Order: sequence, then C-alpha cells, then structure tokens
Amino acid sequence: MAVRAVNTCSLFRPPSPPLSSAVRFAALHFSSRHLNFRRRRRSPAFLPQYLFSSDYVGGGCQTQRRSVQSLFESVIEELQAMRKRRKRVSAASNIGLLNEELLEDRLLNRSLQKGLLLEFKKDSDRILLAVAQRPDGKKNWMVSDQNGVPSSIKPQQVTYIVPGVDNFDQADIADFVQKAQDNVDPSLLEFAWVELLEKKKSVTVEELAEIIFGSAEPLESYSAHLLLSKDEVYFTVLETKGYRSIYGPRPSGQVEELMRRKLAKEAAEKELQEFIELLASAKSMPSHDKPPKSSWINKEKTWSRIESLEAYAIDDYRNDEQRKTAGLILKEMGLAKTASSALNLLVDIGYFPVHVNLELLKLGIPTDHSEEVISAAQSLLLDSCDPDEINRKNLTDLKVYAIDVDEADELDDALSATKLQDGRIKVWIHVADPTRYVQPGTIVDREAMRRGTSVFLPTATYSMFPENLAMGGMSLRQGDICNAITVSVVLHNDGSIAECSVCNSVIKPTYMLTYESASELLHLNLEEEGELRILSEAANLRLNWRRQQGAVETTTLETRIKVSNPEDPEPAINLYVENQADPAMRLVTEMMILCGEAMATFGSRNEIPLPYRGQPQSDINISEFVHLPEGPVRSFALVKVMRAAEIDFRKPARHGVLGIPGYVQFTSPIRRYLDLLAHYQVKAFLRGEPPPFSAGKLEGIAALVNDKFRAVRKLCNSSLRYWILEYLRRQPKEKRYRALVLKFFKDRLAALLLIEVGFQASALVSVGTQIGDEIIVKVEEAHPRDDILFLKEVVEG
Repeated sequence: MAVRAVNTCSLFRPPSPPLSSAVRFAALHFSSRHLNFRRRRRSPAFLPQYLFSSDYVGGGCQTQRRSVQSLFESVIEELQAMRKRRKRVSAASNIGLLNEELLEDRLLNRSLQKGLLLEFKKDSDRILLAVAQRPDGKKNWMVSDQNGVPSSIKPQQVTYIVPGVDNFDQADIADFVQKAQDNVDPSLLEFAWVELLEKKKSVTVEELAEIIFGSAEPLESYSAHLLLSKDEVYFTVLETKGYRSIYGPRPSGQVEELMRRKLAKEAAEKELQEFIELLASAKSMPSHDKPPKSSWINKEKTWSRIESLEAYAIDDYRNDEQRKTAGLILKEMGLAKTASSALNLLVDIGYFPVHVNLELLKLGIPTDHSEEVISAAQSLLLDSCDPDEINRKNLTDLKVYAIDVDEADELDDALSATKLQDGRIKVWIHVADPTRYVQPGTIVDREAMRRGTSVFLPTATYSMFPENLAMGGMSLRQGDICNAITVSVVLHNDGSIAECSVCNSVIKPTYMLTYESASELLHLNLEEEGELRILSEAANLRLNWRRQQGAVETTTLETRIKVSNPEDPEPAINLYVENQADPAMRLVTEMMILCGEAMATFGSRNEIPLPYRGQPQSDINISEFVHLPEGPVRSFALVKVMRAAEIDFRKPARHGVLGIPGYVQFTSPIRRYLDLLAHYQVKAFLRGEPPPFSAGKLEGIAALVNDKFRAVRKLCNSSLRYWILEYLRRQPKEKRYRALVLKFFKDRLAALLLIEVGFQASALVSVGTQIGDEIIVKVEEAHPRDDILFLKEVVEG
C-alpha cells in the first residue's frame, strides 16, 4: 500500500504552552484505551512533544521535575476541573468558526481516480469501503468493495475518500476496516469537543485525527471519519465541498440535550432488546410451558409493545407510533413486516390462541359487561316490583312449547295453539318481556343499545344483556312462572289473520324442545301432543297463504358449529346442518312471521311508531326461476336478485318477499335491540301511556343499531366460515362430499353447495354438468386463516 507523507504536527501546539494546556492534551491521549504506548508502533511523539521537554520531565531544574505519577494526578485533577468548567460554558456561537482559515485551503477536494480508497453508500442500511477501479460511463465509477463485490456507483454515493492513499490493494480492505474500528472510541470525541469549544475552533477529519490520535495517516484519518460520521452529540457539519467537510463543536447546552436524548434512546434500545429476548424465549418454549397471557399485560412497557403487535396483526393501529414499534419488533425478530408475521409471533409466544378470532378484534365487539352494568342488572333482578302485574293475563293453563337450537341460552319465544269450536285455529306467540326489568335510558338499556344485538359465535355467546338477566330473569324457563307479552292470533281457514290482540301475560313453559326433538314428536304424531300438531297445521296454512300472496321461497341448508374448547390448538368441532324445510324449523319460522304480521297490524291500527320492515318485490319474476329445482338451488338464485329490506317508522310497508302486508320484528327482545324498541313502544300503549319514542327518534336509534348489527353479522359469517374450513382441513384427504351445482361463473367454474357441510364454494366441473346437478368433490386444500378452499371434482369410472 503506497501512502504519501502527512504533516504530523499538532494543530493547536502553542510555542510555550502553560501547564493547563499540557494537561488537557495529556488527558486527551492518556484517556483512550486504544492508544496506550504498548499498542503503538510509534514513539510517544504521538503526544505533544512539549509534554516531554526538560521543562516538565527529566531535565532542567530538579525542583520542577515531575514524575509520570504526578503528571497523571495532575491530568485527573485538571480533567475533573474541566468537566465542572464545561457545565458553566455558555453556548458557543459558530460565527467565525469558518473564518479562521481560508475555506479553499481546508476543503481541498480530491477527484475520483483509480486506486483511491473510498467509502460509499451501498443502500440505506449499508456503507462500505472500496477501491476505485475505473470510470464507468461519463460519471459513474466501478469499485471493488470490502467483500470483493464489484459495483458501479455514482459520485453522490461516495461519503469519504481516505487521504494519503494512491494505490490501495482491495485485499487489504477488510484488515484496514478492522483496525479502524478498533480505534473507534466515542469518548475521544468528548475530549476533543471540550478543547475545540473553548478555543472556538472548527476541524476537518484529518485535523481531528491529529488531535486525538497524533497522526493524520490514512488509518487514523478514517478512524476519525468513523467517529464523526456516527456522532450525534458533539459535532455538526459546518461546510461541505465534494467529499470533504468541516465540523464545528456544538454549544454545550445543545450537547447536554442531545446526550440526554442519546441516553434515553440507548435505554429504550436496551429495553427493546430485553423484550426481544423475552419473545424469543417464549417462542422456543413448548405450548404447555408458554407464559400466560396475563404475564404480558402486567408490565406497562411490555404491554404497550404487545398492543402494537396486536394492532399490526389486525391492521388497526391507533397511531403511527404503534405501527413503527411493531415493525421494529418484527425486524429485530428477523420477520417480515406483515400482519401475518405479527399474528404468528403472538401465537408462537402463547399470547394468542392458535384459532384467535381476528375479526372479533378488528371490529371491537365487546365480549364482557362492566362491573357497573352487571351490578345494575343484579339490582333489577332483586327488585320484585312488576309495573304490569295487575294487567297480566294468566295463561298458565296453556301447553307452551319453546323450540330452539340445543345450545340456546337466551329463550325469548314460545308457542301455544288450540282449535276453536268453529274449526278455526288460535295461536299464541309468547315473547319474553325484558321491559319487566329494563326501561329506556337506564344504564342496562344504554349498554344494550351500544351492543345492538347478542353475538352468537361457534366459540362463544356474547349477550346483549348481562348473563344474569339474559339467561336468568328475562328468559322463558321450562316449568317456571314467567312474565311474557303474548300475541294471540285467530286464523281464517285460508291462513290469513282473522283477529289479533296483544296483552301482558304470565305463562308456564311446558316443553323446551330442540328442532330435532320437535320434528321427531311431529313425526310420531302422538295424540297427547295435539297442540303441536295444531301448530304444524297452522304453519302449513300460513305457508300456503303467503305463497298465494307472492311470497318468495328461500329455504336452504344452514350450518351450525359448536367449538367447545377454542383455546386448544386442536379443539373439538361439532357441526350440524339444518334443512330450513324441516317441519319443526318451518313451524317456528311461520309462527315468527305470523307474529311480525300481527304486530304490524296492531301497531298500524293503534298508530304506534314501530320499526315496520318492508321489502320490495317488483323486480322478481318468479316464473323465470321455475325451471330450477326447488330448495337450495332455486333459493340461491332468488336471493341474488332480492332487494334490501327497508324500514318505515310510521306505518307498515308491504313485505313482498314474505308475502305479507306488513312486518315488525318482535320475537327476540333479549337478543336484538330493535325488537326491544318495539316492546318499549307497545308496552307503553298497553299501559295507556304515550310511546317513549317518536318515529324520528326511532329512526335515529335504528341507524346506530343497524350499523352494529351489520358488523356483528359480518363477524358471525366470517367466524362460521373459518370453522367450517378448519373442519374440512381436518377431514381425511380421501373423504368425498356431495355437492349441488348452484351457478356457473365462467366456462366450467361453478358455485357449489356442499350438502353434508351446508357450505358454498367453487370448483371446476365436468363438461355437460348443469345447474341443479349433484356431483362428488374432494378437498384438495383448506387454509382457514387465509380463507382458502380448493375443491376438485371426483369423476368416477
């Protein structure tokens, strides 16, 4: 390696320095652990020579001689005094720093040429040393970096040209870099900063090398450059020309502030590394040994970082700081900055279960009631006062059937029926009476409005009301005396409504039946269950009448899933497929529609503002669909062309799809807030009071509640789909499924309904397959988290 001579004299060497100056320079040089005498090839001339003159050591008057020990003690004393003095130094102005010498003399720039050793910016994260090889085009240069990799770089990528080098050997770069890094000691900058600040001097890289290393040779100059390029505290760039810069010491007040920030940053980085180590440790543990979720929440800073990862996983961060924090954590963990990486990390450390419901987190659906609401609900249960007690009609002599899914906890409707002497059927629809406990504007009512609806997921139920109310006092319970509001309807022989009335009532439910058990009882046709047969007869009358009024049949297969232990990596999944054409389901559906029509009639007759639902049917021509098989295939086609339901709060609007003149949802006041609003209005009328809400007020509340309802419906659909895919993923690969062809998208790509699963998917089908055909498919791949299902038709023979 060829180098040229560099002046090695100290930049600030005075002709006859006082002792304090000597001590300052000695402190600069003695302080560096990298520059002790034994490690240096050079003589102690690295230190200013006057420190070793006869005036100070080993010559002149004996009384003035100093030992090395006494010199060291003086250095320490002076250093301590210097630190105290530095705190008192006011901010030094940079004015004049650049005027001490001509800029042109100090910023002599060197152009790129072959053999120069230079530093360049490879990319935003990497700075490398390289040797210039040859020009590449008009401006670029080919260089060979410390890794032996050739690159074509632009002049603006060059950050420093090492002085004193004419023909550097690329093979020596790695050793040069290592030696330079060994020299780098940030504490050297502090001493240089003190000296330069007091003298109000600026400095180039080479001049700084002279001060702190006693030499401006290539290695020392590059070491000084590394110190300055990484410095964020003591020096600032005053002037730059080409590849050279002049640096000035920052004012002491600014340095103190920057040092404070630096220390805070270093402390934060240390905390982050400790957190990264914590994550790595938890990630490596077996599932049963991972720390509980609560352990991540106990410490505030740990919890804030976990929150950032959680926000990143669901793509819903509150601020940009959360996004940056999560991105930094993922980078430190060696992971891609993606939502799925954050999700997988939280699963790997045991914070999230494997089957965490991300949609539940994204939508912010509340899962728990506050202690205040629960306490208020308990107080309502303890209050024995019933405002409608004297007006309740005793219907405990009726046989009452409550029919619902087997896992239902909130039981809010039940049925009774009899035949009148003239042969007509009378039906009673008994609906739970939550207004026995809850009044508009109370804390429990406001919480129910905020939620809008109960949430029924495969993994859990989140009630609109606290459980002690929803599943306790409000629900209709078998064998108990229960408060209800009863809608009684007498049917004409054609199934239309002849009479209807509404009253407060007391009932005693006789049977709590599942759909399966109710269907079995209907099939057995037991004489002692004659009331159930009458209900079934009423349902058939109603269905035929509605069809004559233009009702659109939309019965299909409906899937229910119950996951009993969702926190486990492999929870048990119970899947049920219900045919809505099943006799018991048909019975309940018809009675609920009958109740809705009766309430619309009752509300209209008494001019009660209610949420009257209507659904236009003008764009549906049933004759266009008669060629399709009845059931799921035809229903699928009809649903696709139906218009959205509309709500009027003043008067009923025809519900063309149901084939009835008006409809009010009334039968689920424990589960749906709009049903509860209808109860508030009707109950006030029964008491002889004005309704609590005007039509305008109802409309405003309904707008808010419907937003909640749509979010919950989206959550329920996505959750059901996830668990169906998880169910399919676990099935044997050789398992076959029957599928109905519902529609063709393009060419042979068809929409299918998996009959045994009640799930819609798509697949390529054979040439000649028609809508309504049944085919056999198998599951090629199922990825619940990515919402991916690949089906393949099985062609036999």
